[in-house]
Amino acid sequence: MNMTTARITLTLFLLLGLVPNWSMAVESTIRQAPRLLKGSANGVGELVADTKFTDLNGQAHTISELASAHRMTVIAMTSTSCPLSKKYLPTLVELSKEHADDVAWVIVNPVKTDNDAAMQSAANQLGDHVLYVHDPAEEFAKHVGALTTTDVIVLDRSRTIVYHGAIDDQYGFGYSIEAPRHRYLADALTAIKAGRTPLAVATEAPGCTLRRRTESALDNNITYHNRVSRIIQQNCGNCHREGGVAPFALTTLEDVQSHAGMIEQVVEQGLMPPWFASDALVDKTLVESATDKNVEVLSPWINDCSLGENEKRDLLTWLAGEMPAGDAADAPQSLSFESDWEIGTPDAVFQFAQPQEIKATGVMPYQNVEVPTGLDDDKWVQAIEVKPGNRSVVHHVLVFVQGEGKEHRERDGFWGIYVPGNSSLFYPDGFAKRLPKGAKLHFQMHYTPNGTATTDRTSIGIVYAKQPPQHEVQVTGIFNSKIRIPAGAENHSEIATLPIPADARVLGFLPHMHLRGKAARYELVRSGGDIETLLDVPNYDFNWQLLYRYRDPLLVERGDTIRFTSWYDNSVNNPANPDPTKTVGWGSQTYDEMQVGYVEFYMPNEVPGEVAREVSGVNSQPGNRQAKLFRRLDVNRDGVITRAEVRQRMPGDQKASGPIFDRLDSNSDDELTPAEVEKL
Repeated sequence: MNMTTARITLTLFLLLGLVPNWSMAVESTIRQAPRLLKGSANGVGELVADTKFTDLNGQAHTISELASAHRMTVIAMTSTSCPLSKKYLPTLVELSKEHADDVAWVIVNPVKTDNDAAMQSAANQLGDHVLYVHDPAEEFAKHVGALTTTDVIVLDRSRTIVYHGAIDDQYGFGYSIEAPRHRYLADALTAIKAGRTPLAVATEAPGCTLRRRTESALDNNITYHNRVSRIIQQNCGNCHREGGVAPFALTTLEDVQSHAGMIEQVVEQGLMPPWFASDALVDKTLVESATDKNVEVLSPWINDCSLGENEKRDLLTWLAGEMPAGDAADAPQSLSFESDWEIGTPDAVFQFAQPQEIKATGVMPYQNVEVPTGLDDDKWVQAIEVKPGNRSVVHHVLVFVQGEGKEHRERDGFWGIYVPGNSSLFYPDGFAKRLPKGAKLHFQMHYTPNGTATTDRTSIGIVYAKQPPQHEVQVTGIFNSKIRIPAGAENHSEIATLPIPADARVLGFLPHMHLRGKAARYELVRSGGDIETLLDVPNYDFNWQLLYRYRDPLLVERGDTIRFTSWYDNSVNNPANPDPTKTVGWGSQTYDEMQVGYVEFYMPNEVPGEVAREVSGVNSQPGNRQAKLFRRLDVNRDGVITRAEVRQRMPGDQKASGPIFDRLDSNSDDELTPAEVEKL
């Protein structure tokens, strides 16, 4: 799998749920750690033109020679006078040794006045396998788009930027910590070597600021091979390929030129790539404080697949002109799809027992298929992938779990999901979903006939967690089963709410309606009355059941409420409306309607599986209830409960941290042990 393929694959993971950096949810802050940026606005995916440079030993090199001879080329800025660069030199020494095989290392010092002896000393520390370059006019730095003296640019064999940003977050302006929390460069190199895309492809890099380029990297000479092919690969390639779910391929210059009018139309209208969240929620303070004012700060959604402004501009400029091919030597690496499973080799695969018959024309109601797992024990699942047997007719799939005597209800929350080109849910270490003993998987299949009668046998692959998780990923639905959408109504709204019973971290949202769905909005109503818009989808499209995944999980607290509002167009102006003369209520088929605002979350203070065991009666004994209460109140997990912890968990109950606490505290040491809580 080449690097472009890996980037697309991981983007697809993220679109329906790969891994945000959920460790950022820890209740601590640091001063201005490197902010994650939108890759396309920070050069990721762009071609770096070839250029010559000379190292400290007087040896001449070119970027193309290095890139073609190595799997990756790391170009790291440095300085012997910038304090942050000096702090990061030992890290670069270690990383260059750790990743010496098949990686070219170029360390560039763009500071004119840095001392020759100091630079030679730094070069000696780095070793002979590293090229140390003095760039006094900042020509090389500007050529590769470097912004600061700690900036790092990683290239693949075709000189495409695959990472641009910080080394890690250990040092910055006004702070220094014992060890990095996020090893951006190391993680990027490890991911690329494994055929994956880095979770963070672009960040700010705190350091001494360099002069900015005033011209574009391509000098406005946009061609297919040096620019457009990369935009198409990264944003369209997984679906628009032979064997993909899109109606035509976009893998060659001729493909793109032949469909230029359609591409121009859907890009201008914002229909492609499919992303419907309003960008109004991007924190403007991040934009204002960004190191480079021309750099787009990443949206709150880790799977935001919308085109960057520069990508959109360059693509539309090329489409509006003569669409030149350019030099084929500038082309990116070709896409390859070597694995049948995006999640890797599954630990278990469950498939339909019998093929589903798909008619040739017209529409089909949802088909519901149950697949038994036959599991003898509960399993913790870290990765899930739904694989249609016939992608040409499978529109989308929702997978639900039935187990422990509980019947499936769509409103209760999905377990797995598939929409065109996006089929995987992948969770980081410490997070997993539960698959109970003896569970059945309920597949809700939406088929779209393609003109030829055919069949489908969809399957689902899962990867088990290597150890029990710290957090259980759950999904619930905010729903209103009493919706009534009047006949002919063009903008009818319905509201559903979800009171928050305990502190939780929200990972993402998935609004679900049917053919009359028009718009959707999630809002957080704080216990004090403040209202915050969380997700706004002004143009909902039933054809894309998208999961909007937070980069940093959102804390919601006991007493808060999440409000889900959806709007419907039941008028004749809605071309997808099955019957504008009919008042529509809740129903499972597409000609009915639904209002379900799915919420993916975890409860940081709950033991994974505890809620399910409580429901099934495992914890029905008094002692178990007391043990559960103890775990809930023991905030810092040190084996004792303090008054402060009780006040934190039960802020409205003064008796709990007062008289009741005193009665249980038999030795009057202002701490409650499990034995003392047993007296309850």
